[in-house]
Amino acid sequence: MDEAGRGPLAGPVVAAAVVLDERPIRGLRDSKQLAPAERERLADAIRRRAVAWAVAEASVEEVDRLNVLHASRLAMRRAVERLGVAPSVVLVDGRAGLAVSCPQRTVVQGDARVACIAAASILAKVERDRIMAELDRQYPGYGFAQHKGYACASHLEALRRLGPSPVHRRSFSPVGGMALELW
Repeated sequence: MDEAGRGPLAGPVVAAAVVLDERPIRGLRDSKQLAPAERERLADAIRRRAVAWAVAEASVEEVDRLNVLHASRLAMRRAVERLGVAPSVVLVDGRAGLAVSCPQRTVVQGDARVACIAAASILAKVERDRIMAELDRQYPGYGFAQHKGYACASHLEALRRLGPSPVHRRSFSPVGGMALELW
């Protein structure tokens, strides 16, 4: 299990669960260490070769209502529930466990240490990037396709100019203090 999108000012948190067999998939590592084209290539390989995989999200509204940590765990639980197979153990990236019925173990920096967690980080990142590209088409002017919702200079300038969109996280600063743009 891993997630993508805890830090951005906009968009959902996306989680993935991946069950791998003993056959290695060359190049697996933390999605943050991979170029976008390499992530896409590996995501295709993971989808083809995994015993099972699933992706799920927690919405912007859930992030704002629950907080980003709890929303991340909700997305992870949803991904495990969508797997279609019962894993013998769920390996969760980070320190916090999940509310799932199967055994689990947390692995700090698991996306850099465990193949199935690295695979999950790749699927979650690829899916979240796809969602952000779609949100860029729905809400032009913010640059979501480029910065994926993170708080870079161009995104902050767009927020000042346009105000928050419906996909901005109101519980995140500086979004919460801005007026909602009417879409």
